Amino acid sequence: MPGRRGARTGRGWDASPPRPRRPRGDGRATGGRATDGRPADSGPAGDDPPPRDEAEVAREICLRQLAVRPRTRAELATALARRGISEEIADTVLDRYGEVGMIDDAAFARAWVSSRHAGRGLARRALANELRQRGVDREVATEALGELDESTEAETARALVARKLRTARGEPDAIFRRLVGMLARRGYPPQVAIRAVQDGLAAQSAEAAELMDQIDADALADAESGEGDRDGRYGSS
Repeated sequence: MPGRRGARTGRGWDASPPRPRRPRGDGRATGGRATDGRPADSGPAGDDPPPRDEAEVAREICLRQLAVRPRTRAELATALARRGISEEIADTVLDRYGEVGMIDDAAFARAWVSSRHAGRGLARRALANELRQRGVDREVATEALGELDESTEAETARALVARKLRTARGEPDAIFRRLVGMLARRGYPPQVAIRAVQDGLAAQSAEAAELMDQIDADALADAESGEGDRDGRYGSS
């Protein structure tokens, strides 16, 4: 029809003027990003977050480590070194944690000896090795191990043997060797291990008792100690 402009639609003619098109490259956000590729809410291009304080990072590392279980100073120092913390900063942070009691190697050693002896039946020699691996000073470890006396160690060895004998199968001499080896791996001195297994087996049957009577515990312990000294199994704690 003359005089009418616009686009024809399904319902008639749309007389509204066409909308102007937005020019490209005006910097407005599209789909969460500006047209120059930066996030819509970002600042000027090239802005980086300021570097974090090294001491703050070191404290966070220590707190995460201590949240899992108590740690020795040496364990925390190793964790900090692995994360690239300088020795100077590490010493400062660890000194402060020691002052407030968050690091206490003596308390750690006492708790370690008590829990590992009660839970795993470990003897002093094995416990000394574990404390050494965790960086506990020799003098501190010796003091903690002194709380585990010989009678308690021998009693624990007998309890371990009694528990193993409930399910042990085989000839008495084979069982004897296996159980003595088991106690040796837990750090028991040869004489303590041999006596504990002898007593346990002798109480089981007359046959086992007769076999145990034929074993010279002292001589066997001396032989075992000699082998241990040569190959390191029974090194001093």
